Amino acid sequence: MEATQLFTITNTRLSSLPLLQLFINFLKNYPVPSNISYFWNLGILSLVCLLLQIITGIFLAMHYVSDIQLAFDSVEHIMRDVNLGWLLRYSHANGASFFFIVVYLHVFRGLFYSSFTYPRVLVWWVGVLILLFMIITAFIGYVLPWGQMSFWGATVITNLVSAVPFFGMDIVIWLWGGYAVNNATLNRFFSLHFVLPFLLLVLVIIHFFFLHRVGSSSGLGLLVFWDAVPMFPYHIVKDLYGLTIFFFFFSYIIFFDPNLLGHPDNWIQANPIVTPAHIVPEWYFLPFYAILRSIPDKLLGVLSLLLSILILFTFPQNGLPLFRSFAFRPIFRIWFSMFVINSFLLGWIGAKPIEFPFLDLGQLFSLGYFFLIEEEYSHFLLEEQFLFFLRK
Repeated sequence: MEATQLFTITNTRLSSLPLLQLFINFLKNYPVPSNISYFWNLGILSLVCLLLQIITGIFLAMHYVSDIQLAFDSVEHIMRDVNLGWLLRYSHANGASFFFIVVYLHVFRGLFYSSFTYPRVLVWWVGVLILLFMIITAFIGYVLPWGQMSFWGATVITNLVSAVPFFGMDIVIWLWGGYAVNNATLNRFFSLHFVLPFLLLVLVIIHFFFLHRVGSSSGLGLLVFWDAVPMFPYHIVKDLYGLTIFFFFFSYIIFFDPNLLGHPDNWIQANPIVTPAHIVPEWYFLPFYAILRSIPDKLLGVLSLLLSILILFTFPQNGLPLFRSFAFRPIFRIWFSMFVINSFLLGWIGAKPIEFPFLDLGQLFSLGYFFLIEEEYSHFLLEEQFLFFLRK
């Protein structure tokens, strides 16, 4: 068959699918800077991860039992007796890890290219809100398998709410549905874990809506760009390439090392009498966990934990920087590199026991986290004011 005939047949078939044709026309008319790199694939990869979590989660919920006597056995039933149940479980568990990997890289990319500045302030704020809801959703989902680390992690983290003055313990009892983590707690967490991903999907749609109102940022970090190209087919091909690489690593983890990113204690059924020697959350919570435990006072530790996330809301500014990308700012590239390394070291410290020298290093790196992130962007704003003065 000749290429022209094939093209005619394809167009005819697409015209019979008006929604698909409308979507393709939208992509053709949506301008994207021609110089953006594969780091801009992370947005669509995040959406794919969320859809993967929702789909696998729905099928897992069909076989899961939210009862403290049956929850652990129901997960084992999924793994051993349900057709392809092991694939669903491993895809969902490792999908959460890959979701956080992609989102963390997405955040670092936004910081490096100053994607939080005007006119993308709303895009950034909604994105930080998505990250916050992701953390909550992942935490309550980690409780559902009802293993040792699930139970004790839920006990430790929910008990942090007791640091709230006057009403803290009442809120904890309300969260637990009793005076300890029990069946009511598991039922509530299961219900919330099922609902919150759909709220996340709504936030993602809002995130995309605000992004498409102002357009994607330029890879050079410039305020405007003159070399825009249609998203379809140029950048769709790049997204498909990124998806191929993503699913290569995702498939390797699922089929060859599915328990690499999990904790072995979670394969032991929850026992309220036996406390694990070292209680740690999932790896994607470790930097925040290190900040939490580095402060002896419970209330200050909880406030520092919240501030480490909420501080991202303070980045957007109303100025119009001449160069947004740190690629043109060699000094601030050093600051940014130090911040990234410090974040990784916090994650490493969070997995270590609370003893010397890890406790002291955790306090040092926690101070470094807030110092680097504040100094980096305060100097960024000072330089922008200086450049603005020169332009005047």
